[in-house]
Amino acid sequence: MTQTQEPVRSRTFTWADPAANAALVGRRSGLDLLRAMIAGELPPPPVMHLMDMTRMEADEGRVLVELIPQEFHYNPLGTVHGGVISALLDTAAGCAVHTTLPTGVGYTSLDLNVKFLRPVTTASGMLRCEGTVLQRGRRTALGEARLTDAKNRLVAHATSSCLLLPLE
Repeated sequence: MTQTQEPVRSRTFTWADPAANAALVGRRSGLDLLRAMIAGELPPPPVMHLMDMTRMEADEGRVLVELIPQEFHYNPLGTVHGGVISALLDTAAGCAVHTTLPTGVGYTSLDLNVKFLRPVTTASGMLRCEGTVLQRGRRTALGEARLTDAKNRLVAHATSSCLLLPLE
């Protein structure tokens, strides 16, 4: 892209080495790992800083993630990019599945099916994305996530199939 003559905005962020947390996957239950991150005992994953997610809650089978939409989330149409919305939905649905996993079990997403229902802008206010587990078996789990704006309007919805994996 070419430079414009408009005032330049900038953003800087820092993050911790993600290998430290990755080494703990499978050595602690999913819920314990997420709660340690929330409590500050472990650093959050870099994507939380990249996207500027503001808060997370985790309970068995449920995760809540919040984000305040910013200009740096925008696409060329002047709305929050669908990839940002999808990343929030994927985080909430996947982490909800993660909260149900015992020590020695990991997961990976198989798919993410997203429905965008209304545009999101900085005027949308705080976005709340709640992920829950719809079904969990021995080898797969199905999570869903609902993204609402500050007026509690549903702005996007997703389901995610996850493959459960034994870890050494």
